[in-house]
Amino acid sequence: MYALKPNPAEWGSAALTMGTPEPDDDLHNPDPRRDLKNDRGGHIFTARGVANLGCLFILAAALIFTFFGLPILTHLLTKKQTTQGGYNLGGINATGQIPLMSGNWGLIDTDTPKDAYTKASFMNPGDSWELVFSDEFSTEGRSFYPGDDPYWEAPNLHYWGTNDLEWYDPSAVTTKGGALAITLSKVDPATNHNLTYKSGMVQSWNKFCFTGGLIETSVVLPGSNNVHGLWPAIWTMGNLGRAGFGASLDGLWPYSYDSCDVGTLPNQTFPGTQTPLAATENGDPDHGGVLSYLPGQRLSACTCPGESHPGPVHSNGSYVGRAAPEIDIFEATVDGGIGKVSQSAQWAPFNAAYQWSNTSDNFKIYDPTVTVLNPYHGGVYQETTSGLSLTNQDCYELDTGCYSVYGFEYVPGFDNGYITWISDSKPVWTVMAAGIGPDPLTDIGARPIPQEPMYIIANLGFSTNFGGIDFENIQLPATMLIDYIRVYQPANAKNIGCDPLEFPTAAYINTYMEAYTNFNLTTWAQFNQTNPKNRLVDNC
Repeated sequence: MYALKPNPAEWGSAALTMGTPEPDDDLHNPDPRRDLKNDRGGHIFTARGVANLGCLFILAAALIFTFFGLPILTHLLTKKQTTQGGYNLGGINATGQIPLMSGNWGLIDTDTPKDAYTKASFMNPGDSWELVFSDEFSTEGRSFYPGDDPYWEAPNLHYWGTNDLEWYDPSAVTTKGGALAITLSKVDPATNHNLTYKSGMVQSWNKFCFTGGLIETSVVLPGSNNVHGLWPAIWTMGNLGRAGFGASLDGLWPYSYDSCDVGTLPNQTFPGTQTPLAATENGDPDHGGVLSYLPGQRLSACTCPGESHPGPVHSNGSYVGRAAPEIDIFEATVDGGIGKVSQSAQWAPFNAAYQWSNTSDNFKIYDPTVTVLNPYHGGVYQETTSGLSLTNQDCYELDTGCYSVYGFEYVPGFDNGYITWISDSKPVWTVMAAGIGPDPLTDIGARPIPQEPMYIIANLGFSTNFGGIDFENIQLPATMLIDYIRVYQPANAKNIGCDPLEFPTAAYINTYMEAYTNFNLTTWAQFNQTNPKNRLVDNC
């Protein structure tokens, strides 16, 4: 009944032709007049059209943000990992170990009072400098064996360089009562490397360094103010040399020099000659009047191209002279039954007769009743600019035990460089860069206020080299207490880290790591190394 032939024309009354009217013809048969009336001159910007376009725009924007915007924002906003002023990412220490301590170990100790976050410059009181590092030593019972701390390490060695009587042992350093405590004690030599005395040293070598700024520390000095023999010190040194590791220091300490001249050569003389004459006379009376026994600056501006040198280079292609200079916050002594501190910097090469240019333009003593220039100016191994200041006589372990603030503020370089030392929270003396300028008598150039990244050292020594020892009256054990160590820098001149671009150290240290970790190596030659060629005396 419903079977139809293939040809629609043969369907009879049900046949459909092109002209057969149907109810839905209006939907698919265009009629311009009718359609114009119905559309009423419409346009594409209808609500539906806008919604459709808006949806497409949102989808396109989402895709662009996902594949382009999000990666860019992630790169710009993600906080870059830091060495925490140390040697590797995350504050890994020089031995490659990660501290296991819990708590805050950022550059600024969370226990530092907020009012200590800024400090006025002593030289320019209108300048407010910002805190860049602090350690308040508030956590009880810290230890400083290798790997225990991100910023400090206590070496285990004999400090033979100054003929010390003690062995430095990490067990002699801890924190107690809110302070770092370094204790010197008399012990059984059989359990102490055949030495009768044991003490401690901590250093931030290759972990935290700074270049320029102000460093302050609050200290109770060990012992009493009227018995001599203890040698407490807090000081800084350039990161290319490690205190206590002789091979690393050989030919680098106490140089601060960037000239290519006779000052870079052994004994400050030209080979086979007695010139300049000032290097052979009026020097150290204990060594026949000779000026210098130094082996020459190992990493000098005279280094031949291609020789081992940490860089960088000057625009003329010559190397920048590199070294391990020293600036001391203090070395405490008792002189004539009165407590004093020597606050100094050590230099090489040397002026004739170790006489730096101490004219009124080049140094300042703020209170002559407190501070005088140290009559000791140097010997065959170092020249020194030193002020000798009275301490607060109450701030000793066996007196009232109060804390006194010591420090120094410095600007590195030649022209505007200076060092100002602080004792009992007051500036006591300043040396300007011009004071250690060129010396025509020894044919040397200017020595810059240290430009190397400087690390911090604190130790309690015991040696007859530093003013003798009153063995009869000295009381042991004796402890130096350090309440805090803080470093400030100008907001526009922050420079922390031990491997800055301008004065890199990491690659060189890695190359010669044994010299920095084996204290039995006393010289560079004993380390089976030769000095880089110097173009003044070698064929480059």
